[in-house]
Amino acid sequence: MNPTTFSKTPPVFFQRLREVTEAYFKENNLRKTGDGRLYWKTGILMTALVSLYVVLVFFTPSNGWVSLGLCSLLGVVVASIGFNVMHDGAHGSYSRRKWVNEMMGHSLNMLGGSVHFWKQKHNVNHHTFTNIEGMDEDIDIKFFMRVHKGQPKHWFHRFQHIYGLLLYGLTYLFWITLNDMQKYFTGKIGENTVMKPLSVKEHVIFWATKVGYFALFVVLPMFFAGVVPTLIGYGVMVFVTGLVISVIFQLAHVVEDTDFFHPETDGHHIENEWAVHQVATTVNFATHNKVWNWLFGGLNFQVEHHLFPRISHVHYPELNKRLKQVCVEFNIQYREFPTLRSALWSHLMHLRQVGMA
Repeated sequence: MNPTTFSKTPPVFFQRLREVTEAYFKENNLRKTGDGRLYWKTGILMTALVSLYVVLVFFTPSNGWVSLGLCSLLGVVVASIGFNVMHDGAHGSYSRRKWVNEMMGHSLNMLGGSVHFWKQKHNVNHHTFTNIEGMDEDIDIKFFMRVHKGQPKHWFHRFQHIYGLLLYGLTYLFWITLNDMQKYFTGKIGENTVMKPLSVKEHVIFWATKVGYFALFVVLPMFFAGVVPTLIGYGVMVFVTGLVISVIFQLAHVVEDTDFFHPETDGHHIENEWAVHQVATTVNFATHNKVWNWLFGGLNFQVEHHLFPRISHVHYPELNKRLKQVCVEFNIQYREFPTLRSALWSHLMHLRQVGMA
């Protein structure tokens, strides 16, 4: 597939966005990376991860419902570590020190994934070619789901707004097992992107962390909690993790009124400049809810993140006010849902409309 290109006219919109953003950091004498708020959050999340693991594995509650509740909570914590720690680290925005960013990015490996694959799939493909068919793997859930009208339609898609959330719960397990293995052995990120080759060190990290993860989260718990309880508990944990991660990422790009592009029908050139495309394909939600802001690592400020991915999410609430004003100046629609519930409803309605179209 030919690479999709954007308008080569002077990026006046993005230049204005950068001007306003730079002014904010200069006026407040701030670094663009994380600060104490992020470091404290990391400590709390990592402590919660270790504490829940120790309780579930070595001091397994006798009440099964309590155990299942703790497994569900562990799934939320794993997702939140991904949102807050791994995500900022992989984008190089966690710290001004490269080795710290690398270490935090590799928290994904600790939790079963591969930061090497993630950086190419997410940082390059998704952030550059957002909602572009064949380039953005995040909208490639074929044939199970149809997220825009340019994708093939099957009869069961009319029910995808019903079974979609169940399917989302399975994504994390498939991600860290089948999907990662497929990328590793085919050398491809998605169907149209050849992956950057792994070095010897990266090969070792990939296999060592995969084996270590399953030894820690599956094999070891079987010796202390039992085989069946471990399989049930692990299943609950990865289901909750997958559900939370999938929903949060989908609410940012796959809702009503967001734009999708299909090169085969729309052509390989997008008339808008890159920054305009990002705003047209991205949505914020629940930005005034402090609990969601804390848990989601700024991913509910998705517009700010897509425009400035190397700025830590702790700065997004303040940037949000300024970037909205720039969009008004340029008469560019800035989409934001007031609540998590309203964004989720819009996502389900979008799935319903596309599934029946």
